[in-house]
Amino acid sequence: MTAHLQEVCPDKHLRLLWQDEPQSVAPEDDDAGRAAFLAGLRAEGQGIRAVERLDGNVGRIELRRIADAGEGARAIGAAIELVAHTRALLLDLRGCLGGSPEGAATWRSYFFPDDQVHLNDIYERATDSTRQYWTMAHLPAPRYLDRAVYVLTSATTFSGGEDVAYTLQAHGRAVVVGETTRGGAHPTARHPVTAHITVAVPTARTVNAVTGTNWEGVGVRPDRPVPAERALAVAYEEARRSEV
Repeated sequence: MTAHLQEVCPDKHLRLLWQDEPQSVAPEDDDAGRAAFLAGLRAEGQGIRAVERLDGNVGRIELRRIADAGEGARAIGAAIELVAHTRALLLDLRGCLGGSPEGAATWRSYFFPDDQVHLNDIYERATDSTRQYWTMAHLPAPRYLDRAVYVLTSATTFSGGEDVAYTLQAHGRAVVVGETTRGGAHPTARHPVTAHITVAVPTARTVNAVTGTNWEGVGVRPDRPVPAERALAVAYEEARRSEV
């Protein structure tokens, strides 16, 4: 069904979701939905799968989800703190499936010197309003500046993970290494259809401050195209040669 829906409207966020446990078909409670989202992030370490220092003083952070900016700020800061004095950083988003736009802004803020960088906007169709996202003025860990950043991607990387990769690439702050990502740039709302089926419907559009567009349908295209399984090795070798 999702494939048929996307034939008519080729938006990667438009899809049907199946739940084994029966659910209410009443309109989704925003507070309950957010609580479930935050609980899932807590169970996954705020989306941070690994932080390590590789030989040659190269840092690596692997993300599977993009945390909420409020609850996840300390964990994001802790991850950055552990790689703060490395010569280069590998931000591994090959398995990142998305998350919070505010959290994406938090991650990106660490790679810019101040709060003067306009990252992107999200236009909400229902309210005909636009929310701007800028780098943050205050962060709980040192900013990661004046050193190379490599973002690793795969054909699995989606949504919020693509947001981080696309924005850092557009601002010239990171080199993207790996595969073209899935191409989902439109935030969604979820609507129960039956006790087991929910439909996710795009309701907003991301607009990058540099390009004036986004990665919907085309994905984030890497600067160094290589198979996802080779992205780490390729980026690591380049990072070891980078100037500090």
